[in-house]
Order: sequence, then structure tokens, then C-alpha cells
Amino acid sequence: MAASRYRRFLKLCEEWPVDETKRGRDLGSYLRQRVAQAFREGENTQIAEPEACDQMYESLARLHSNYYKHKYPRPRDTSFSGLSVEEYKLILSTDTLEEFQEMNKSVWRKLQEKFAPARPEEKHKAWARVLSRPRT
Repeated sequence: MAASRYRRFLKLCEEWPVDETKRGRDLGSYLRQRVAQAFREGENTQIAEPEACDQMYESLARLHSNYYKHKYPRPRDTSFSGLSVEEYKLILSTDTLEEFQEMNKSVWRKLQEKFAPARPEEKHKAWARVLSRPRT
């Protein structure tokens, strides 16, 4: 029975798309990683809680098949912000989020990162040079 569960999860992983714009945060990638951890021995893996395993599979299969999207259709494909799905995908991409994080850094933090030495001992030498300069 564990072999059939394993094959069902593998099929679900194959069908689940990977969103390349969400590096390190994609549900498809996370699902593949968790299945690999749960079924380390492949078809020979012993499952401690088969009912919980089946319930997890059924829940993921409903998400993948858009069961709830069809069961509860939306009258319009907009949100409170008025943005489209494509605009949300762009905003939530890893690259855009990294740009937002860079924009939110303080000027002091940006300068610190730009001029910070690579090794700690260089840091002390740099401060010694700054402190030893004559003030005008």
C-alpha cells in the first residue's frame, strides 16, 4: 500500500508546476522536497500514519485541481487593489521582492555594506585609519 501512496505523490509532484519567479519560495519545489523527505526509501517506505498521509494527498490534489476555485467561483477576477493576476505575479516574484528590500534599506546600511571590509581584522585597520586622520 505504501508503494501506491508513493506513486500517487510522485504523480502529483510531476503535475504540480514550478514557478521559476519564486526561487526558494515556490510551493511546487517545497512539495517535491517534502515528498523526498517523507519517502526516503521510495516505495519501501513504511508510513506511520496512513490515514494522515491519505488526507494530505487528498488536500493537495484538491488544491492542484482547483477544486475550490470551481466550487466557489469569483464574480470578477479582481481584488480590493484592482491589480490583475499578472501584476500580482510580477510583484510577488523573488526579484521584485529583493528590489523592494534593497529600496527599504537605510542610507547608513547601504554605505556600511558598500565600504565594509571583507575580514574583521581589516575592519579594525580601516577604523584606525579613519581615527588617525587629522581633522580640519
